[in-house]
Amino acid sequence: MFTPTQKEVGAPPTCLSPASVQNLDGNKDGLGRDCLRKPEQKLPECYGVGDPGAMFFSGSSQLSSRGRVIKWFWDSAEEGYRTYHMDEYDEEKNPSGIINLGTSENKLCFDLLSRRLSQSDMLRVEPALLQYPDWRGHLFLREEVAKFLSFYCKSPATLKPENVVVLNGCASLFSALATVLCEVGEAFLIPAPYYGAITQHVYLYGNVRLVCVYLDSEVTGMDKRPFQLTVEKLETALEGARAEGVKVKGLILINPHNPLGDVYSPGELQAFLEFAKRHELHVMVDEVYMLSVFEASVGYRSVLSLERLPDPQRTHVMWATSKDFGMSGLRFGTLYTENQDVATAVASLCRYHGLSGLVQYQMAQLLQDHEWISQVYLPENHARLKAAHTYISGELEALGIPFLSRGAGFFIWVDLRQYLPEGTFAEELLLWRRFLDNKVLLLSGKAFECQEPGWFRLVFSDKPHRLRLGMQRIRQVLEGISQVAKDAPSCHTQEPGDQRR
Repeated sequence: MFTPTQKEVGAPPTCLSPASVQNLDGNKDGLGRDCLRKPEQKLPECYGVGDPGAMFFSGSSQLSSRGRVIKWFWDSAEEGYRTYHMDEYDEEKNPSGIINLGTSENKLCFDLLSRRLSQSDMLRVEPALLQYPDWRGHLFLREEVAKFLSFYCKSPATLKPENVVVLNGCASLFSALATVLCEVGEAFLIPAPYYGAITQHVYLYGNVRLVCVYLDSEVTGMDKRPFQLTVEKLETALEGARAEGVKVKGLILINPHNPLGDVYSPGELQAFLEFAKRHELHVMVDEVYMLSVFEASVGYRSVLSLERLPDPQRTHVMWATSKDFGMSGLRFGTLYTENQDVATAVASLCRYHGLSGLVQYQMAQLLQDHEWISQVYLPENHARLKAAHTYISGELEALGIPFLSRGAGFFIWVDLRQYLPEGTFAEELLLWRRFLDNKVLLLSGKAFECQEPGWFRLVFSDKPHRLRLGMQRIRQVLEGISQVAKDAPSCHTQEPGDQRR
């Protein structure tokens, strides 16, 4: 989690200029309505070249320059998380503690998972499990991963175990792939807003940068939805980065998307992959939420389901059990790539990012149990996600708050720009702190490199009583702000959603 410090409350570090302010419709279809810009508002920049190293001014003489960078990320990024852990909500022990609606974890199905993981077939100890494995992962696990992905990704051909590498989570996968694919200072394109921790994942080990392809909440041109990614936007960002002398080595796609919840259509995926092939770019596809699409009408398709990958040697797909199976603490992630050089290089880094043999055995047992996954776990998980999403959506509508509703993932992208009188990141930070002071943790748009101040990600994959209490606390903060604004003398009548800079 990234929480900006006071000296960083201007535009995001990778932004070139502030974004414009738009309206967004709160309808359940999640589509925005057109909104006229004020004459004085500038068009948002289309891209931004990230340089994390430019932000660090740590003076610790005990650390190397890399150590200072790493410490800065910890100090800046973990403030909200540390505060939460010092005062966690507990229904009995600490009912006035902080409700965490910021961390994207699925807390709805512990009962199902604990029963399955406690069954006798999960408990096995043998010498091979206590010894060094093949660094790619035990063959028995890679075989089950290949079968699992073939089935649930609906791949046209059976996927191969030799193309599978197993690591301890997607964070390690991002770090490893960035390190083996890029030279120091090279970059990946990434649509923004995006899951902000990826900045750390690719930078701390590999010193790889990100070029943000900024997406706008206003529906303009050929766009059909807010924050829509298009090939034209990718082309513009790539051209701009190259003009600045930045070598772009690849593209990162998150599907379903975090934090927007967007699901790319097969046509969009094909177009993005064709773009990457034209420019000889690697594509890292994060599909960690692929089984967390709870609206059947969404029609999710994995990259691995496509009949033909434009460039299989440069297409690398990652998945983990952290989200879809609510097991973020087990640290299991997997890479599927047909590029054997990439697989071997990433496997070499598994010396530092491997899983214990006992966990590998448990994961193999779980992934092969298609009957339990398809008939017990997924239907119930989707039903619970949908119910939680429906509740939070209803609460937001009652408050008159616009949001994106996509039917995938654990979060809703919420538009709170009406509570920022001047529409600045400084005000966004103050609002974030008001929520935290009122014992509810959210993540602000700046954590996701959103170019427009006032957006927040609200996680809904939690138990009903915690969601109710969290929404009560959010309502208190927002009603308090509205009351202050109502009491303040003003000669200007502000229309709903109309913000001034």
